[in-house]
Amino acid sequence: MKIVVVGTGYVGLVAGTCFSNTGHSVTCVDVNPDIVERLKQGQIPIYEPGLEDMVKRNVAEGNLHFTTSLEEAMEGALLVFLCVGTPEGEGGRADLSYVYAAAKQVGRAMTGYTIVVSKSTCPVGTAERVREIIRAETTQEFDMASNPEFLKEGNAVDDFVKPDRVVIGTDNVRVEAILRELYRPYVRTGNPVLSMDIPTAEFTKYACNTMLASRISMVNEFATIADTLGVDMTMVREGMAFDRRIGPHFLFPGLGYGGSCFPKDVVALSDIAQQQGVEAHMIDAIQRVNHEQRQRFIDSVMSHYGHDISGKSFAVWGAAFKPKTDDLREAPALTIIDHLLEQGARVAVHDPEAHEGMMEIYGDRVSIAQDMYEMLEGTHAVIVCTEWSKFHNPNFERMR
Repeated sequence: MKIVVVGTGYVGLVAGTCFSNTGHSVTCVDVNPDIVERLKQGQIPIYEPGLEDMVKRNVAEGNLHFTTSLEEAMEGALLVFLCVGTPEGEGGRADLSYVYAAAKQVGRAMTGYTIVVSKSTCPVGTAERVREIIRAETTQEFDMASNPEFLKEGNAVDDFVKPDRVVIGTDNVRVEAILRELYRPYVRTGNPVLSMDIPTAEFTKYACNTMLASRISMVNEFATIADTLGVDMTMVREGMAFDRRIGPHFLFPGLGYGGSCFPKDVVALSDIAQQQGVEAHMIDAIQRVNHEQRQRFIDSVMSHYGHDISGKSFAVWGAAFKPKTDDLREAPALTIIDHLLEQGARVAVHDPEAHEGMMEIYGDRVSIAQDMYEMLEGTHAVIVCTEWSKFHNPNFERMR
């Protein structure tokens, strides 16, 4: 199949590359010529294990292409995947301007029958609005579908090629058959392909992310209560994890969730509920607990030093919002670092992948350390903000 992917962020680049890896001809389109040129050279703008090698290989084999021209890319294409961002807008509502702009451009560029598939995380009704926008721009026949992604940053390639499930939202049996065939190589071991109507598929993405975010907020509240009681939360977690109704995933207490999905999607679902006149008490609590978790940690640091850390030196291990990524969006570490700097502390940061992004954000306000041990010279405290594996069992004698 000839496939066009609009947008080369996490979702678009991973999806386009993985589709090309099963022999399809894929062209990824981005409006930024610098990004396109780098991608043509096999240089990816994000850190995602396994992705760079897959991009280079499929570019070399002629299966994967990059361009700024949507018109050129869509010539003869059967499938167009919309993978543009839906950032948090005013009042927490999803900003759909990029989706609608892409839809208009796709409509104008159509040369024949096309299946337009939304992979962007969008509120219920967005696909129908996209259909209307495209219909106003073209006389070509087309169909609309929703195919939400469920990728974890740091494990996105593996999640794509070995999905827990594939969700297809469509009102057309022909579209369903084509998308099932597209995903067939990835579900050979029997993982389900779930077909449903488009609004249900759109809502499923928000429901999944909010449920996962709720587990993080819930276990963090447990940890806060356990701390006041002198209870070992590590053992509590194990006691919960072996209950098959609960399971072990997303049950690690910490600084709360961050990244490009959970924060904006939880807020967006709360906004959707408000629009429908529903009081979403639990959804609102999820985000409130997440923000309070960072403040609790800051308060504990301040309390330890008698509420005065001016002139103190802190080594921060980990900056990205989770391990195996360089993504700093909504990263808890940034909240911690901002407070340390505001209180007059000196901060040095080490992260295996996020140094470049940290320099863009902080410049010379923080020190970027290449070695996690040498940075400890003269340091008053080490704060671990991201659970990279190298921080799990550090050499404490070397630290001392």
